[in-house]
Amino acid sequence: MQFFDFMMVPTVLFMVVVMPIWLFMHYRAKGQTGRGLASDDQAILDDLLRTLDSLSTRMATLESILDERNPRWRNEADRE
Repeated sequence: MQFFDFMMVPTVLFMVVVMPIWLFMHYRAKGQTGRGLASDDQAILDDLLRTLDSLSTRMATLESILDERNPRWRNEADRE
């Protein structure tokens, strides 16, 4: 019985003080992640996607130029 009395106080304190704060913080964080991207983050992502498209086009153009000038450039690059 002594152990039960000893553990009752910390258990009640945990359930009254710590657990409600813990649950509040947990569901608050879940709500923020479920909301999606902020407008600033979405703008940055859109800019990065435009840059990626531009770089992909440039890379394809450079590869076609290299294919015209030296058709074996891919094999030479693999050997190095």
